[in-house]
Amino acid sequence: MPRSSRVPAPVISQQLEALLGYPWPLPGRPPKHDLSTWTVTDDWPDLVPVTEAEVDVFERWFADLFDELFGTAP
Repeated sequence: MPRSSRVPAPVISQQLEALLGYPWPLPGRPPKHDLSTWTVTDDWPDLVPVTEAEVDVFERWFADLFDELFGTAP
C-alpha cells in the first residue's frame, strides 16, 4: 500500500482515550512542564548523617567516576 494512502496510527493520548473511555490527560490538569507552578521545599537538617557502610557502597560503585573527577589518591 503506498504511504500516501495509509491511515496514520493514533498517538498515545488517543490510544489511552480509547482504552480508558475518557480523554487523557484529564481535562483541567496543568501540564507537567509548567515549572512556574512547582513548589520546592527543603526540610532536611543542615548536616545529613551518613554511615561508613553508605560511604563504602558509594566508593565501590562510583570509584571509576570519583577517580576521573578528583584524580586517584597517592
